[in-house]
Amino acid sequence: MSNSFTNQCLAQIMLAEQDLEPGVYTLPKKLDEEVARLHLTRLNAKLTRMTEKQAEYLGIPIDGPYKPEHYRY
Repeated sequence: MSNSFTNQCLAQIMLAEQDLEPGVYTLPKKLDEEVARLHLTRLNAKLTRMTEKQAEYLGIPIDGPYKPEHYRY
């Protein structure tokens, strides 16, 4: 539940900071990944940063998002 509440909070901040038309929006993957990072840090998980070589090999940006656009959480 904590992840869900954090997602909702970050989504509200995003909506307040952007001038969006009323509607239904998908939470950007970068925000969802930020929630995961925040919670893993709270659990004392030690995350390392991906290297340029790893990102190039996987074909993804080093700063994410890490899932393809068609992937739904």
